[in-house]
Amino acid sequence: MKVVIAPDSYKESLTAMEVASAIERGFKQVMPDACYVKLPMADGGEGTVQALVEATGGKVVSASVMDPLGRATDGFYGLLGDDETAVIEMAAASGLHLVDEGERNPLITTTYGTGQLIKAALDAGSTHIIIGIGGSATNDGGLGMVQALGAKCLDKQGVELPFGGGALSELASIDLSNLDPRLRHVTLEIACDVDNPLCGPKGASQVFGPQKGATLDMVETLDANLAYYADVIEKTTGRKVVDLPGAGAAGGLGAAFLGLFDVTLRPGIEIVIDAVNLHDAVKDADLVITGEGKIDSQTIHGKTPVGVARVAKQHQVPVIAIAGCVSADHKVVHQHGIDAVFSVVPGAVDLATALQDAKRNVEIASRNVAAVFSLRRHG
Repeated sequence: MKVVIAPDSYKESLTAMEVASAIERGFKQVMPDACYVKLPMADGGEGTVQALVEATGGKVVSASVMDPLGRATDGFYGLLGDDETAVIEMAAASGLHLVDEGERNPLITTTYGTGQLIKAALDAGSTHIIIGIGGSATNDGGLGMVQALGAKCLDKQGVELPFGGGALSELASIDLSNLDPRLRHVTLEIACDVDNPLCGPKGASQVFGPQKGATLDMVETLDANLAYYADVIEKTTGRKVVDLPGAGAAGGLGAAFLGLFDVTLRPGIEIVIDAVNLHDAVKDADLVITGEGKIDSQTIHGKTPVGVARVAKQHQVPVIAIAGCVSADHKVVHQHGIDAVFSVVPGAVDLATALQDAKRNVEIASRNVAAVFSLRRHG
């Protein structure tokens, strides 16, 4: 009997590995002789570095970088167990959580720190770099990242542009001749789960700008600046990025990757599935257990449980999801490969209590799931 345990984290409560370990403890109370394979998962957003490091026997590496306002901060990235792959969450350097609400201003915030993380991964000898581009505080089109990697972004006087999306209207040229040459020999995979174009009603500024501190006037300025920036990119590399799906991700960071680098944009869960070799683990399994903090109708949109279930169903393996809580609209997940869904919350308890007892609740629920599955096998 082989059980693959591949959950996401329970946000603000348990890491993916903590969830997987609690599930394993519960199952072992009923099926002590089964073979258990724990693969902590993520969808390319928060927790991706930790999940992939733990799943592959890698390590988390600290790096001093610039935060969105140009201040020094402690960032991090992951080196996976193959000693070749690095994983970066751009939010670790350029994330919204690093900027207090009263300080948020996408006219001046920068992705420079994200470029510093990429450079640190190159310095570590990585030949494959996975970059998750969610949760940014920025709207600079990735200009800061490009500057950190050696490109010269100049105004008409040949002066380097200052940081922020507000300066893009002054951009005259992007000189890539000093771009870090190691990038030509590295595979860059971008974990991107939005298909927003760079500009317009569904673009970076109008959709995501307000949550980053942009006023209505700022949104108008930022949108026009990104459109101009797209023209400069096209003049530089011949690539037209303004309408490309994903170009508007992370305040236009997607546009920089698509327009100036050789990259692949893929859904985050697909990248993680490949990185942990989920197909190999699942192909001879008898059961797959997955889960996340909340199972609801949004789970079908690029989230871990449905991604894991899709792989399991390719190998005809049953899938059970164990979640922190289950919404009334969760039933749609049954159409996407998840055979059964269980909540770990024991009755009506407040959130603080549920979070405090999370490990114990996951273990208890998992023990009961194992008991039911065991009855099915021996019935």
